[in-house]
Amino acid sequence: MLLGKKRELGRKVEEIKIGEKLKLTEKIEDKDLLLYLGLTNDSNPLYIQHDFAAQTTFGKPVVPNIMLTGILTSAVSKYVPGPGSYITGQQLKFLKPIHHYATIDFLLEVVEVNIDHNEVIVQVEGVDENGEIAVQGQITANPPRIVE
Repeated sequence: MLLGKKRELGRKVEEIKIGEKLKLTEKIEDKDLLLYLGLTNDSNPLYIQHDFAAQTTFGKPVVPNIMLTGILTSAVSKYVPGPGSYITGQQLKFLKPIHHYATIDFLLEVVEVNIDHNEVIVQVEGVDENGEIAVQGQITANPPRIVE
């Protein structure tokens, strides 16, 4: 944690350009799943119990979609536009399940910048190890504004 440490604000809307891209690679580990389940008290056996998931069409436990959403919104908060950003909307489609231990390549691209409304729209996509799109959509965020 960065408690007590002053952080630099992310970029202002005027500094962001359409076409900017960011690529992240995330590997889903047991610790990530257990933290999510503990934090949310989500006890869906599809997320953690192999014997239960084996009875479903998924065949094995899947990663909760909200975890994938968290990875994407975290990237907006950290990088595009960065610290101080406020997410105002998201529209995501989960096209296929992600299983435990998967490695996902996420691509974020700025597709719209509205200076008057202090808003950016970031197109997002997550591709699995087979090169298949697992998640895609858009996140809308307000970059930080400096108080003067």
